[in-house]
Amino acid sequence: MIFSSLTFLFYFLPIVLIIYYIVPNKMKNLILFISSLFFYFIGEPKYGILMIISILSTYIHGLLMDKYKKHKKKFLVSSIIISLSFLIFFKYTDFIIENINTIFNGKFDLLNLALPIGISFYTFKMISYIVDVYAGKVEVQRSFLKLATYVSMFPQLMAGPIVRYSTIEKELDERKYTFSIFLFGVRRFIIGLAKKILVADVLGDLVNNFSTVSEKTVLFYWIYAIAITLQIYFDFSGYSDMAIGLGKMFGFNFPENFNYPYISKSVTEFWRRWHITLGTWFRDYVYIPLGGNRVSKIKWLRNILIVWLLTGLWHGAAWNFILWGLLYGLLLVIEKIGLLKILDKIPSFISRIYVMFVVIIGFVIFSVSGVSQIKECIGGLFGIGVEKIVNKESIYYLLNYASIFIIGILASTPIMKNIILKLKQKYPRAINILEPMTLSLLLIVCVSYLVDGSFNPFLYFRF
Repeated sequence: MIFSSLTFLFYFLPIVLIIYYIVPNKMKNLILFISSLFFYFIGEPKYGILMIISILSTYIHGLLMDKYKKHKKKFLVSSIIISLSFLIFFKYTDFIIENINTIFNGKFDLLNLALPIGISFYTFKMISYIVDVYAGKVEVQRSFLKLATYVSMFPQLMAGPIVRYSTIEKELDERKYTFSIFLFGVRRFIIGLAKKILVADVLGDLVNNFSTVSEKTVLFYWIYAIAITLQIYFDFSGYSDMAIGLGKMFGFNFPENFNYPYISKSVTEFWRRWHITLGTWFRDYVYIPLGGNRVSKIKWLRNILIVWLLTGLWHGAAWNFILWGLLYGLLLVIEKIGLLKILDKIPSFISRIYVMFVVIIGFVIFSVSGVSQIKECIGGLFGIGVEKIVNKESIYYLLNYASIFIIGILASTPIMKNIILKLKQKYPRAINILEPMTLSLLLIVCVSYLVDGSFNPFLYFRF
């Protein structure tokens, strides 16, 4: 089950919300936990047990750390090893076998394991909890129900944001419910739904069509590259918006995950704005423990490259993800060594062009499978191995999708948001009337697309 499905919108969510608000406060965590298990078990019945075992392991290790403080480091290491073992086994075993077969000409059979949905996200949540308990940043959670509710909570189980236990620790005990907060959650959810269905999915059709076109031109390669760049942003930020909106409906305040990354003037800034909760997770639980920038320059550069190698691997068990991560690691090193000073001095539109060029190239690498496809697509962008710069078919696709490109580009910047805020200040009554009408219309259009459209799951479910 996904958020952008009729089953979720018209059956699961309304039923859960009604029950959730009917029951007394002391039972709300139980309802949220049961509904989250149901949500997960529908799509992953076998791996739902795996998630419960992982949560139980983290819960027990937390209690042991609290009781036997002299040995808490051993329990910390044990808990992390168990959590990472599940992640590595299911996500990376076949990748390891493939590379062993390639390097040593081996003939080991692949396990062909299905990747448990959301395992990358809930594993990182459990690791952050156990590390923070070890460091004394949070109190150990003695209620299995509360810890399990935190880890399995369906609004942010599948694709983030990566909510830390410290962020919602108090809200697991007591939450604030007001009609205005609930309506804000509904508003945020509808905006995310529109991003997913009306922008990301439409661009997804164009991306899928790209692979079926026999004669690709330089123009069509660039159309594809820009489409995949916008699709990934609206797909993932749309999910994050829906997750944050659902959190509000249930009384939780989830952290923001995107802050208009495509207006960045450096790659360093881009990664402060893109997938914020993942970036801060790697900073706090990998980069700083390795020494951060408070070590020699060689070790500092090593720390950056380790973080970005792991960032690439976290996204997927394939070489294109590793190359994507190392590309950003290398660019961040170059910026920190001296390029940032140059970028600060040049006109901002030039620095933004540099960032978007890098991001587009990066997402082409990110989206394809195999080194040969990377060479083909990157080469195609610059006319290598392509006979024509433009043809009638590429012009057709450009014109056919021009409106969605314009909408996507504008909506990926704060322009529309700033216009709405100014209009609210100038015409508050009119906007207060028009806003719910517009949101209602957006919801109706989204539902219409769902009724007539095909199944299109979130891209980040693969990771």
